[in-house]
Amino acid sequence: MATNLAQDRLGELCLREKLVSEENLQKALTEARNSKARLGVVLVKLGYVEEDELTRALARQYRVPAVDLDRVTVDPKILRLVSGDVAFKHLVLPLRRVGRTLTVAMANPSDLGAIDDLKFITRYEIEPVVVGEFTLRKHLEKYYDSTDDKIAEILSDFIDDADVEFVDAEEEEVSVAALQEQIDAAPVVKFINGLLTDAVLRGVSDIHIEPYEREVRVRYRIDGALQEVMKPPMKMKAALTSRIKILADLNIAERRVPQDGRIKLRLKNRVVDFRVSTLPVIFGEKIVLRILDKGNLTFDLSRFGFEPKAEKDFMEAIMKPYGMVLVTGPTGSGKTTTLYSALSKVNTNEVNIMTAEDPVEYNIHGINQVLVRNEIGMSFAAALRAFLRQDPNIIMVGEIRDLETGGIAIKAALTGHLVLSTLHTNDAPSTVTRMIDMGLEPFNVAAALNLITAQRLVRRICQNCTEEVTYPQEYLESAHIPLDYAHRTVFYRGRGCDQCNGSGYRGRQGLYEVMAVSSGIRKLIMQEAATDELREAAVSEGMLTLRTDGLKKVERGVTTLEEVVKETAAT
Repeated sequence: MATNLAQDRLGELCLREKLVSEENLQKALTEARNSKARLGVVLVKLGYVEEDELTRALARQYRVPAVDLDRVTVDPKILRLVSGDVAFKHLVLPLRRVGRTLTVAMANPSDLGAIDDLKFITRYEIEPVVVGEFTLRKHLEKYYDSTDDKIAEILSDFIDDADVEFVDAEEEEVSVAALQEQIDAAPVVKFINGLLTDAVLRGVSDIHIEPYEREVRVRYRIDGALQEVMKPPMKMKAALTSRIKILADLNIAERRVPQDGRIKLRLKNRVVDFRVSTLPVIFGEKIVLRILDKGNLTFDLSRFGFEPKAEKDFMEAIMKPYGMVLVTGPTGSGKTTTLYSALSKVNTNEVNIMTAEDPVEYNIHGINQVLVRNEIGMSFAAALRAFLRQDPNIIMVGEIRDLETGGIAIKAALTGHLVLSTLHTNDAPSTVTRMIDMGLEPFNVAAALNLITAQRLVRRICQNCTEEVTYPQEYLESAHIPLDYAHRTVFYRGRGCDQCNGSGYRGRQGLYEVMAVSSGIRKLIMQEAATDELREAAVSEGMLTLRTDGLKKVERGVTTLEEVVKETAAT
């Protein structure tokens, strides 16, 4: 119905502009209906209208610029913002990006449905320009060719992999010379080398390789947000999966159950670990590679962005000889990095530090790290019991998941050991309630706890394109932002530039809610006080909630109000 309406409008335009006679228009409409082709293509094909005349008429009609695609060369990085399927479906071709605006060539610039789809897919504002449909189809076929040339095009964006080596778990090096024989016969080897190298150099935290019915999608997680980077040809799907599984020392014949492994990559003079996870999905196996790059890691707590009182409380808690320090938050909020940083602070020759982790993410010199393996009975609880016979000073437990692990950790904290661990809760006060709900005795929890930190990661504003921004009153009210705060604060955001890839963000910043367990809070824990009561007591003693800490970062221009509202709850 929508197509017929568009054809009628185009026909009226051609008659009004005297581009075609009534008789020829009717012939073209009949041909378009019979061949199920679009009227614009048929008019040009039959020779009734010159395409450039039709394009100029459309430009005048829709008040948008016309473009000559024969004089334009599109950057492959811009092309990847819109998949081939979407480009052919809506007859659109992305041309260039300036800040947050993407210029797109369209045969029908009045197609609001297509523009809305492109906004949603690309996350950019769309500026349409008009182009003849005949020429547009020709260029779409040229740019979105799905032959082997596509592999070369993708690889051309990666750096040369001559300085890449893979190292197995025993540190035996596999030289590039040994891989070179396979590269000519299997371009997938070169593709994987380039993909992993490119991800490391771009500061990616995770690579997602996702098979679907008609395509394979590769996405990077950069600064906590996923973005699509490419769609390798479907014919690469099986080879790509197998290559990664071989590198991670996984069973390539087993495709029905999840598998986990590791890849070690030596890039020039730096070794990067990849944690590999495969998961069977209906069209193959989804692979996620977590990049564990020590080169990008900082264990300096003073650079994390703690507010002064929070940093003082945290430092005092980890310097105590015994007791328990807990770090809470969702997956990917930086809990492990905070714990490793705390361990690095207390890691000296005079102390014996032991950790039980699932998995061991970073190897740290001077710390005895144990990999938890539930399938052979090496659980967190079993590891903890063994630790207590190993004369430890400091113990780190990857996560307190159950009553047994929690009970042993508390006993260790009460018998002269400093215990660090994580828990999955929304904020610091609710951690106490969660521990008591597990079945731990309130008086033991009160006696063992030194401090609880809840944390989140938000994206930092790109300092290259920062600009002032104002928010409507309705937004501030719906986000529960205090009006006095809004009136005195200058808000900032990133406009979007080449350095931040148009996102307006570059890097991440932690938000911290640090609850020191004082004598007053200990009494409330023993009385099994509600979470709200614990929070009020902690705030009265100077604790900053996650939202308050976030608003301080907004005030200093570190992050945007949207990021803080997205990651924290109003209190």
